[in-house]
Amino acid sequence: MFYLIYCPLYLLSLLPLRALYLLSDLAYVVLYYVIRYRRKIVLNNLTIAFPDKSYTEKVRLSKKFYRHFADTFAETIKMISIGPKELARRGHCDVDYINKLISEGRNVHVMLGHQFNWEFANLMYARLLNIPFIGVYMPISNKVFNRIFIQSRSRYGSILVSAHSFKSTMHRFFKQQYVLALAADQNPGNPKKAFWLTFLGKPVPFVTGPGKAAVKNSTAVVFLFFRRVKRGYYSFQAIPLAENAADYTAEELTLLYKNKLEESIKNDPSNYLWSHRRWRHEWNESYPPVIAE
Repeated sequence: MFYLIYCPLYLLSLLPLRALYLLSDLAYVVLYYVIRYRRKIVLNNLTIAFPDKSYTEKVRLSKKFYRHFADTFAETIKMISIGPKELARRGHCDVDYINKLISEGRNVHVMLGHQFNWEFANLMYARLLNIPFIGVYMPISNKVFNRIFIQSRSRYGSILVSAHSFKSTMHRFFKQQYVLALAADQNPGNPKKAFWLTFLGKPVPFVTGPGKAAVKNSTAVVFLFFRRVKRGYYSFQAIPLAENAADYTAEELTLLYKNKLEESIKNDPSNYLWSHRRWRHEWNESYPPVIAE
């Protein structure tokens, strides 16, 4: 079954991106106009995040988001076979600061959000760093597609660790110098054990693991700023959050991350994963207090 699906996708990935974007254009029409995929969720999220924008502006942003969302499908197919020269051409990947930390013997935690295109960022950083680049991922329920994505995401050396087995396996990688990438805007499994922060104007639970792990291991912490230059081209900038996480509390680190993520989203609102139900939990008095700005 794996090869029945993988082989056609591989052949499709050999097409130039401009051809794959024709499929993306079709996917946009289907997602937005035909099946209306999560349109209410996207518009509601934009209303929470940008209450001052008019309805017309929010609809325009949502349509732009769906175009980026559809492009990500095309780009994800392309990364199954993309070569190093084209990969390098598709994005400016800032590694100077991370390489400086590596040369100083530091371990580095990279905290990022669900901004497009995190798949390209994974390939680019894994290719350019000379120590293990570890990414934590959420497995896809379909085992065939999960295997395909693991294979394509690890082509340039990324070490992928399932979020479900992270705690039980990470000790093996912590024995050597490493860079660990975490999408820290995941919804926590238990909001009672989360850090509650005001995110784009409304309380949101943030997972505690990234901050706690950085403090425990005294790592440097970096935020990855995403910018979509134009269709198919990206810029990734590493921004210092903490030279030594042990100088902070896990809550303080999470707040620093949250502030940078907000700044990045406001810089390009359509480039965030608005179909993700970031505000699915409502704060109540049984939850931890909302951390002050």
